Amino acid sequence: MRILVIGSGGREHTIIRKLKESPKVDRIYAAPGNGGISKDAECVNINAMDKEGMVAFAKENAVDLVFVAPDDPLAAGMVDALTANGIRAFGPRAEAAVIESSKVFSKNLMKKYNIPTAEYEVFDDPKKAIAYIEEKNKFPVVIKADGLALGKGVIIAQTHKDAQDAVKEIMEDKKFGESGNKVVVEEFLTGPEVSVLAFTDGISLEPMVSSKDHKRAYDNDQGLNTGGMGTISPNPYYTEEIAEICRKTIFEPTVAAMNSENRTFKGCLYFGLMITPDGPKVIEYNARFGDPEAQVVLPRLKTDLVDIIEAVIDEKLSQLKIEWSDEATACVVMASGGYPLAYKKGLEITGLDENGQIDGAEVFHAGTKFENGKFYTNGGRVLGITASGRTLDEALDKAYAAVKKISFEGAHYRTDIGK
Repeated sequence: MRILVIGSGGREHTIIRKLKESPKVDRIYAAPGNGGISKDAECVNINAMDKEGMVAFAKENAVDLVFVAPDDPLAAGMVDALTANGIRAFGPRAEAAVIESSKVFSKNLMKKYNIPTAEYEVFDDPKKAIAYIEEKNKFPVVIKADGLALGKGVIIAQTHKDAQDAVKEIMEDKKFGESGNKVVVEEFLTGPEVSVLAFTDGISLEPMVSSKDHKRAYDNDQGLNTGGMGTISPNPYYTEEIAEICRKTIFEPTVAAMNSENRTFKGCLYFGLMITPDGPKVIEYNARFGDPEAQVVLPRLKTDLVDIIEAVIDEKLSQLKIEWSDEATACVVMASGGYPLAYKKGLEITGLDENGQIDGAEVFHAGTKFENGKFYTNGGRVLGITASGRTLDEALDKAYAAVKKISFEGAHYRTDIGK
């Protein structure tokens, strides 16, 4: 088979490395890919949002399957465009990807179908949002931009002034562009966070192994929210008992709710959960693999990923038994100094082999380029260093030992992932 993977980050590199394990795969293309991906796939210079370009490339190169990995092209209807042209594609159509691309849609869906989530209100007027926050007078309070914002459109306001500033940034200064035309103001939930990804063909749903993401830039959960500074799997807080509650009260009801709304979801559905004193609740949905959650979940997958993708597309997921490794995995993200704000690009990375890898761990490239035989930084999150072990501590020790062998100017990483 010839497979095209759309995207250019660490998640896409992880997907490609898992696809490479399949005996069914002959050739993998990545559009646009990155420096590290170029060692595992043929990178094609097509923008991830270019629907016509992707369709044309898939046709010209007799591509059998397209894996649409990032949120933006899914929300923009990339899967719709491919399937309309007879090309098999993995991922939800735009009408289903709205579960991620509109916070307002997803919150209203949960309210309508009694799926447990934080109390909230939606506003399109900044003055009304601030008046509501004043009236509730409960802090911290969570303020979310309605649309996609690279995982950064959520602000946890600790004080009244923080909340006012957040509403102004999102709605008036348009920090996240059109995504901030509406905001969701919701209660702040407490408890351990859990990420659960699930394969679904719109009929049945198969949850993957659990993981935990570390969003804040610095140790001890200090600093700004990022796209994710590291992950572990399994999540120690996600017991079998909680998994069963989540399946009955959240996972299956969500698939059924999307069907009831004529927005059948097929692909990878991500549940961002919080285990509150009142039980598990949904913080957010994503319409695709998380990044860097994919980096710890997919390495534990034992079943051929191609078989799963085909079962999802053909609505035969219930006929497949999906198996996972019992090992623990840990991923430490090496980021550019200054991320998630301003940072330099084009800095040489040392310590990697010619394939961009390192002994003792697997390196997934997120923001790199490869030129004249060398790897250089080309993004905020640069590398995801992932290792596995019989225990979480063993996996973490291996990952951190590998991190210490890699360097680039200003490299920054958290030292407390999994702690």
